[in-house]
Amino acid sequence: MVKSMVCIVLAQFLLAALLPLSMCYRTHECTSAASLSPWFYDNSCPKAQAIVQFFVAKAYSIDPRMAASLLRLHFHDCFVNGCDASVLLDSSGTIESEKRSTSNRDSARGFEVIDEIKSALEYECPETVSCADILALVARDSVVISGGPTWEVYLGRRDAREASLSGSMENIPFPDSTLQTIVNMFNLQGLDLTDLVALLGSHTIGNSRCLNFRQRLYNHSGNNDPDQTLNQNYAYMLQQGCPISGEDQKLFNLDYVTPTKFDNYYFKNLVDFRGLLNSDEVLFTQSSESMEMVKLYAENEEAFFEQFAKSIVKMGNISPLSGTDGEIRKICRRVNHDV
Repeated sequence: MVKSMVCIVLAQFLLAALLPLSMCYRTHECTSAASLSPWFYDNSCPKAQAIVQFFVAKAYSIDPRMAASLLRLHFHDCFVNGCDASVLLDSSGTIESEKRSTSNRDSARGFEVIDEIKSALEYECPETVSCADILALVARDSVVISGGPTWEVYLGRRDAREASLSGSMENIPFPDSTLQTIVNMFNLQGLDLTDLVALLGSHTIGNSRCLNFRQRLYNHSGNNDPDQTLNQNYAYMLQQGCPISGEDQKLFNLDYVTPTKFDNYYFKNLVDFRGLLNSDEVLFTQSSESMEMVKLYAENEEAFFEQFAKSIVKMGNISPLSGTDGEIRKICRRVNHDV
């Protein structure tokens, strides 16, 4: 009990010290799904957001890379049958975990942080706060603690009782995807090109493995980037750590300039042909419309922050379960009948 109270006090301190998370980045421009509300837990679990923020801050203090990992979980959840925390489910019974997909295997992380948050929330207000809402909250808090914008998180999602391994394989872009492929995947989720460019700006933090961008460094003859979409000095620097074979799992910063700060250097890098992944650089090379957005955000961080806040709220509203659909999982890794 004392330990719980200490945690709450620390959480309230952090809540006051950081940006006011109850305020939207542009409040009058925010939208929500009809079933969701920023005030959903005000009566049933008023300390929920403070508890989540405390544990995000704790995880970030131990490993700043965790901010990108937690943000990524929200993306990978929402793009598979909506924002329903299906990405958190382990394999059991008839459930084939989405963690086994190409997009998640060996790279999705942060599950232990979610477990810790869920445990604290179950102690504070049992069977009340969904795992899907935890993912939405940790995404916002991870951006804020990294120096990015804040926004009102619309809450009231419920958790899925099933996962979709096939959906995770098919609906999440690969590092070498063409722009049209990525556009199609975003359109299927009700997200347009503006949302796509802003949301990919989340790659201003985080890492990627050598395996994911090697094809940009070498062609079959061992020469440099055949499409000339990668700055050659940058390519040479990458080749020193990512050889033509081996070192598949070695990590590289998605933004080599300010890798742990949520800012607009991702877009500046694209303009300089220093995007690490092909699926990033195509924003600047395969469409005049997306190129203009990249230039705008490279020059105007405020414009990027404003659109990112709008687009991630929109993404968080993809097909939420609500009312009596789904359930509130007691443990995020398992459906309740398996607990």
